[in-house]
Amino acid sequence: MNKKWLSGVAACVAMLAVSASGTAGATSITDEDILNTSSNTKSVLTYGLNLEGQRFSKMNEINDKNVKELVPAWAFSFGGEKQRGQEAQPLVVDGVIYVTASYSRLFAVDAKTGEKLWQYDAQLPDGIMPCCDVINRGAAVFGDLIYFGTLDAKLVALDRKTGKVVWKKTVEDFAAGYSMSSAPMVVHGKVITGMSGGEFGIVGKIQARDALTGELIWSRPTVEGHMGMLNGKESTMTGVKNASWPGDMWKTGGAAPWNGGTYDPETNLIFYGTGQPGPWNSHTRPGDNLYSSSTLALDPDTGEIKWHMQTTPHDGWDFDGVNEFISFDLKKDGQTIKAGAKADRNGFFFVADRTNGKMLGAYPFVSKITWAKGFDLKTGRPEYNDDNRPGDPADIPVSADGGEHKGKSVFSAPSFLGGKNWMPMAYSKDTGLFYVPSNEWGMEIWNEPVTYKKGAAYLGAGFTIKPLYDDHIGVLRAMDPATGKIVWEYKNKAPLWGGVLATAGNLVFTGTPEGFLKAFDAKTGEELWKFQTGSGVVGCPITWEEDGQQYVAVTSGWGGAVPLWGGEVAKTIKQLTQGGSLWVFKLPKRT
Repeated sequence: MNKKWLSGVAACVAMLAVSASGTAGATSITDEDILNTSSNTKSVLTYGLNLEGQRFSKMNEINDKNVKELVPAWAFSFGGEKQRGQEAQPLVVDGVIYVTASYSRLFAVDAKTGEKLWQYDAQLPDGIMPCCDVINRGAAVFGDLIYFGTLDAKLVALDRKTGKVVWKKTVEDFAAGYSMSSAPMVVHGKVITGMSGGEFGIVGKIQARDALTGELIWSRPTVEGHMGMLNGKESTMTGVKNASWPGDMWKTGGAAPWNGGTYDPETNLIFYGTGQPGPWNSHTRPGDNLYSSSTLALDPDTGEIKWHMQTTPHDGWDFDGVNEFISFDLKKDGQTIKAGAKADRNGFFFVADRTNGKMLGAYPFVSKITWAKGFDLKTGRPEYNDDNRPGDPADIPVSADGGEHKGKSVFSAPSFLGGKNWMPMAYSKDTGLFYVPSNEWGMEIWNEPVTYKKGAAYLGAGFTIKPLYDDHIGVLRAMDPATGKIVWEYKNKAPLWGGVLATAGNLVFTGTPEGFLKAFDAKTGEELWKFQTGSGVVGCPITWEEDGQQYVAVTSGWGGAVPLWGGEVAKTIKQLTQGGSLWVFKLPKRT
């Protein structure tokens, strides 16, 4: 029998099978593909649209002249009663959209039709302890696999074509308060992950696993005094034990790297932000409490810390430091500097030399900051307003009647929900501006006595969040990293809680809790288009090319930390509708 004929039949059968599964032309994703994803308009291969996290697309078919014509192509419901917050950024590979959803679910959807190809639901145990809703922010791809973390602190690798589990690894003990909700990233064939749980006295860690087997390659604790791991053996200690932590406080130090990382191929460094130290009551832990509320630069092959920038030393306000550090080239005073930027929860927009972590600028990006006057760029340290630190409960005698025992309350701005929280900003290579989703709110905050207990909240503080202004909380701001000046701003009644996308079409996209996906002129901030999705948009928009046409997609579904922790703010927006769906938009075809 003719072997060429047989091989041809086999190829046809394979093509039909692939086409039927919605993965025509299926590609095995390489490190090179991920590194070059910015130039591949037909795919979105990583969280942040590139490893640097810039969230910028060179596509311009949809632009400031025609965006008003944008219409829905289709919408896909995540179904069931598992609605809550939908904070995910989708990925697009080979004509398939991969999107995570609340309660640790992952969907594969045909990008042309919106037809569901497969669905994976993590079997979550009783007793999970996510601090800030049952959200998931996204996945990563490599080879023929797709990866995401679950609320019971597992990392799962699935076959992209079938959704079948290839491997599953327990990252940490969920009963101690660990969970995973951020998107992993793949660097040098390794799946890099952080973890959540700082509110429960865990010890934060950043880990790298073999992308094909899931075996642990390295682990780097983010609190001083803990030993790292490399290839199954102890490597080096993080920092110096008790150098900035008193007594045994380092054993429950928090500093959870819960918001995912970025990578810069030019310096070969991974950048991860870390969360607040535990407990919130700063009087229990005098010192800088490294490496909490910081940005860390790590070697992707060993997990060694190369530099750090601590943006809130001795954090007493739960400001964290997890916000994404985005690599870019800073043009200033006739020089081009390899720089990075982050908009911190503490209200300052930081610019640093990404080769060594030297702070180059610290600019307020919200209207009111009470905890610090500014930063000394020579030392990289804040100039505190000491009277705005919540008081020590030990200074207040316990009342004879056994009443409430707490330290002096202060009004602090921003609130602990941050000048900017998890929601990622975007950087436009065209305008040279950063587009920052920010919020204007403050908080009454006080400290309380607290004792660590495994699996219990470890805060030692109470709070009430309040809006600063009657007419708005959310503000989308365009910032010049060379000067720290705000070029334009757009005010929104409800808090902004979703990510931002910038494109070469002179557009900036972001969503609002009121349900709108909106497009703005990237240079002026003029609102050019909006569409009502039926629920709050707190996900991250993406764009890509399908059959020669540009598409935009975003998840819709109100939730996240604001309704759970928002105090008086939460009361003002309790009428917002929950949901769970993926919306895809395009321009009408011309005839």
